[in-house]
Amino acid sequence: MKLDVNALRYLTTDDFRVLTAVEMGMRNHQIVPVVLIERIAKLKHGGTYKVLKNLLKHKLVHHDSSKYDGFRLTYLGYDFLAIKTLVNRGVFVSVGRQIGVGKESDIFEVATEDGTIMAMKLHRLGRVSFRAVKTKRDYLRHRSSFNWLYLSRLAALKEYAFMKALGEHGFPVPNAVECNRHCIIMSLVQGYPLVQVRQLENPDVVFETIIGLVVRLAKYGLIHCDFNEFNIMVDDDEKVTMIDFPQMVSISHRNAQMYFDRDVGCVYKYFGKRLNLSFNDGEKDCDGHDSDNEGSNRPSFSNITKSEGLLDKELAASGFSHKEQDVIDKFMEENTEEMNVDDEDGNDTTLSTDLDSLPLDDLKNAINSITDEEVENDHIVKKMQMLHIYLLRERKAILIQMILYSQSA
Repeated sequence: MKLDVNALRYLTTDDFRVLTAVEMGMRNHQIVPVVLIERIAKLKHGGTYKVLKNLLKHKLVHHDSSKYDGFRLTYLGYDFLAIKTLVNRGVFVSVGRQIGVGKESDIFEVATEDGTIMAMKLHRLGRVSFRAVKTKRDYLRHRSSFNWLYLSRLAALKEYAFMKALGEHGFPVPNAVECNRHCIIMSLVQGYPLVQVRQLENPDVVFETIIGLVVRLAKYGLIHCDFNEFNIMVDDDEKVTMIDFPQMVSISHRNAQMYFDRDVGCVYKYFGKRLNLSFNDGEKDCDGHDSDNEGSNRPSFSNITKSEGLLDKELAASGFSHKEQDVIDKFMEENTEEMNVDDEDGNDTTLSTDLDSLPLDDLKNAINSITDEEVENDHIVKKMQMLHIYLLRERKAILIQMILYSQSA
């Protein structure tokens, strides 16, 4: 859902009291009964239902009467609560254009009172979350207890804690400014995602810097778990900055070696394929699988000596509890196969992640095959979302917009 902050200025104190009441009720209700909202909000003259109608008009809440008359927060409503809190704290005064979109987050520019531009990241777990489901299409069947807003808050809290700790230890990360609910305010990184970089003056130096960061993280007791070209920023001076940390784990994690090898493999694969660097070692892909070559000189997890600190232990005491860590880790692990979506007949509808080689006609056919289907079909909706994300990442968003526009004309 598009973030339109214009409606924020027209919301009253009563609107935010009711919105907060719905949020509080969702701590133990998926759908919050109206009577409970009234009890928490404590508005005079029984004005709660009138306020709920106004919030519903702005799509800040969702109405559900399937079992009983109740409401739940939408991501837009959660956005407004976080933004209102941060504005009241004086963290920023205005929200600007959207500058980034990911599978599980949106990023916007915000401005402080003195005109400083920062980045606001809104976590949106559950928007595009796929699993290979062998028996049924319902990908929430094994995650019925998960509350997406709660998970998004945990992801933001974890990323903020890691970003702050890494910055204090000299890692090239954005400066963590503030965190509230699912929203993180950080310094704006000047540069481009590595995936958009087609040429580097010193690819060897950049490669060694990036691999060095993977090793240094491990020495501090951490593994990024998603260290690829989408989560590495490079500026005009070829300075590297790491971003996106909600999936980080300790090197004591049971799958630590697999995650480490996958991070290293993704870096080698990208620089070898996109920037044509050659490596005299065994290859390992982004899934951590070995090739048939022997004599690898690349970093090995078994050779990492944890000698430069205990960042994983420090972060465990940063306010992010073991229980919360287990919840978010469980979610992240369940989404490691998020590219695979099976239909009801068991047919694999996996999307190719390499759209650079996909011809225009194939893109048109792919989009036509989606838009001609019923939108209620879950795997079709997911397929459309995933295609849209990759088109954005490969700077082909204008293409999909033109095709969809021509269909509606």
